[in-house]
Amino acid sequence: MSNNKKKTTTALILSAVLLAAAVLSGCGGSSNADTAAASAGSAAAESTAAAAAENAQVRIAIQPSAAFVPLFVAKENGWIEEALAEKGVEVVWNDFESGPPMNESLAAGSSDIGVIGDVPTVSAIAAGQDNLVAATTAKAADSYAILVPADSEVSSAADLSGKKIATVIGSTGHNLVRKFLEKEGLSLADVELVNISAGDAAAVLTSGEVDAVAIWEPNVTRITGSGAAKIIAEGSDVGLAGTNTMVVRKEYAEANGEVLQVILEQYARGAKELENIDEETLAGVAEYLSLETEQLKQVIAKFQYTVIPDQEDIDSLNDTIEFLGNIDAISETYDITDRVVSDYADTDAVKAYLQ
Repeated sequence: MSNNKKKTTTALILSAVLLAAAVLSGCGGSSNADTAAASAGSAAAESTAAAAAENAQVRIAIQPSAAFVPLFVAKENGWIEEALAEKGVEVVWNDFESGPPMNESLAAGSSDIGVIGDVPTVSAIAAGQDNLVAATTAKAADSYAILVPADSEVSSAADLSGKKIATVIGSTGHNLVRKFLEKEGLSLADVELVNISAGDAAAVLTSGEVDAVAIWEPNVTRITGSGAAKIIAEGSDVGLAGTNTMVVRKEYAEANGEVLQVILEQYARGAKELENIDEETLAGVAEYLSLETEQLKQVIAKFQYTVIPDQEDIDSLNDTIEFLGNIDAISETYDITDRVVSDYADTDAVKAYLQ
């Protein structure tokens, strides 16, 4: 617990004790009514103390994706901690491997803010989570790609008819496959989809278990960089926007808007820093993403860290909702417009870094 947090909690509890003492001494005794009043005052003080303790901490959920590099730059440099210290807010980082467990943490109230892909963003809301989209962490169409073995003769959707394509079922990679096939008049029924975890993409492709994989960065650069595979299609080829977001629990955002704005300002600062990033910071981020520094530079070039949500982002997320509805991954489709709140990111401080 931070010193500021301890002081706040101690002060509130002391106030509650003094309030109870004043009630008793002022009446010269402790009737049932007086005791009840004192107890109520103490309970209220304890509740206020608990709320103050919670608000004195922000828990940020992260995952190893290049879509969130500016946040990792800010984390490496301690900018968010420094900016929030004067507000008495402690920063806690919660690490996850992917979006679904991050959503569970947000639903349980164990995390307040999370950086996440489009599918888990819209799936959580569809499942009833009261999340808001506070920022677009990145637009990254070409961070999604369909790969085939380096010596493969496959070069089009037609070449994949009747063949096996591996991806994470229900992911944006899955949506990429759908769009790739539909562009040439085919559908998902024309291929055999094989469900894998993202980490298995290289193994199933190089072993010959499948004919192609649909995957995202930093996996794309790792696999092609080894010489084992080549790209036959990217998101921009088929109209996939590749929107990634920063989501926040609505309750937290409404109570801690200034904290959220500070985090988004430092995210924008991290995006600006990429123009002249120092080698130490670059190495730290590369290690977190399991990339070489030169590979990380290649990956970063595929991302637009735009921060402030716009209509294109809303349309992209709605496209993802439609896709998930078509494959019955969500029970019903909806319009995400009202859940995208740009006010937290659309500030002069953020814009100054993005110029």
